[in-house]
Amino acid sequence: MSEPATNHQGRVDDLGELFARVARQQRRATLSALEPFGVSPHQARALRQIIRSGPLRPSQLAEQLRISLRSATEVVEALVGAGLLAREPDPRDRRAILVSATASGIERADQISQVRAAQGEVFLSGLDESDRSELRRILQHLDHQPE
Repeated sequence: MSEPATNHQGRVDDLGELFARVARQQRRATLSALEPFGVSPHQARALRQIIRSGPLRPSQLAEQLRISLRSATEVVEALVGAGLLAREPDPRDRRAILVSATASGIERADQISQVRAAQGEVFLSGLDESDRSELRRILQHLDHQPE
């Protein structure tokens, strides 16, 4: 196995470290972009998933997002409190609840999607079309890796 390259300051610059650093930069930019909407990245992700899937039990949401039920419940509570999700009884089991996006939730998700796309465009603006295509190919490959 080859040794990681060191930069001019003597720090190790391996690919994993570089990837993590770029991901942190993007995450910080995303947090800033979401701030005006009053939702966290976790809440935005849950809202998108519920819109995609339709009404879900919190346990199903947790499963789909691969988070704990407790975390899913906290996210659902925040989104219900913000008027972005609504609770309704599950018609198959009246003891259970389903959560679905409200009209405000769908509108907010659309706004967030537009802002995130614009923010992503700014983030990637230094890449030409060839680099973007290559990055897309690599990320799609990585996205299909087993966890």
